[in-house]
Amino acid sequence: MRIAVVVALTATVAGCVSSPVQYGASLSPQDPKWATPECQQARTDAMNYDAREKGQPGWGFGVLLGPYSMGLVAAAKEHQQQQRRLLARQVHLQCSSLPLPKDLDFDPQIYAPKPAKYP
Repeated sequence: MRIAVVVALTATVAGCVSSPVQYGASLSPQDPKWATPECQQARTDAMNYDAREKGQPGWGFGVLLGPYSMGLVAAAKEHQQQQRRLLARQVHLQCSSLPLPKDLDFDPQIYAPKPAKYP
């Protein structure tokens, strides 16, 4: 029962952030920043990430490894969500003159690796 709740909750959370490629396609090509090399690079990075993400094993892989691997799969999905948010934010900053939308207006340092503290 507990595993089913974790799987359902994580699947719901993982679906919240749209693909950076889809987000970039939703921006206006008439924006002056759209044709800049920085925007083209950001869109290329988003497409490359999207292709890599689709090639990674998903929930089925975790089920094959057993119930203890579900936490590992959930952590990987959380990391993917964070990466999608960062890439969508970068695409917006490079390709749009509009202010950041509320869901992308965050400090990117919150996803930066934390320094390890060992005793």
